[in-house]
Amino acid sequence: MLLEERCEACVPGAPRVTPEEQAELEPQIPEWSRIEVKGEPRLRRTYRFESYEAALAFTQKIGELAIAEDHHPTILTQWGKVTVTWWTHAINGLHRNDYIMAAKSDAAFARTG
Repeated sequence: MLLEERCEACVPGAPRVTPEEQAELEPQIPEWSRIEVKGEPRLRRTYRFESYEAALAFTQKIGELAIAEDHHPTILTQWGKVTVTWWTHAINGLHRNDYIMAAKSDAAFARTG
């Protein structure tokens, strides 16, 4: 289960997730989309909130998760929504770490009530 895993140090040349691994992992993060930006695959999800303050508080939670796991996303905070994008810069693509962090982001959102 992705929530129970920790991110591992990822260096250039580390393996990207395979199509078979993607097929196994993506059902565990069903609200996420796999997108491409400049040819690089990424995971992206937009979370909705009732206020800017709630969105900002969630942004802080994602930041704290990122620091704890030493894996850092792109976060866009707007009124009523936060868009989180995970990918691994060192390999210009997706690593298992990105799926772990997507699952942890979802868990943080679930705790917001």
